Amino acid sequence: MKLGEVPADVRRFILTSVPSVPFLEAVLLLRGEPSHGWDGALLARRLYVPERTAHELMALLAQSGITAPAAAGAGVRYAPLPELAAVLDRVAAAYAADLVAITDLIHSRIDKRAQRFADAFRFRKE
Repeated sequence: MKLGEVPADVRRFILTSVPSVPFLEAVLLLRGEPSHGWDGALLARRLYVPERTAHELMALLAQSGITAPAAAGAGVRYAPLPELAAVLDRVAAAYAADLVAITDLIHSRIDKRAQRFADAFRFRKE
């Protein structure tokens, strides 16, 4: 992968399924330690986010099919649905190869949503 060049399947996944950089970082963190059980407090410490944000991320990860309950009620663990595992591996490789391109792509998605929201309140001459 050349700098600034994001593979099409990774681009598609990010634009359709990654709501924020902390979400992606949570995926990558859990992916790096798949047998580890993660709770909100631990995830918050490792991502440097408030615990409330970590709990929201955990809920999103579960809804997205990326995590499953950990053994003995120890939070969640990385256990993506089979159809997600390969693309998450490619996302992780792309992020490691060009962090800036991936984060720019995530932010471009967020910026577009914010612009659409702002445009909804714009007065227009008609």
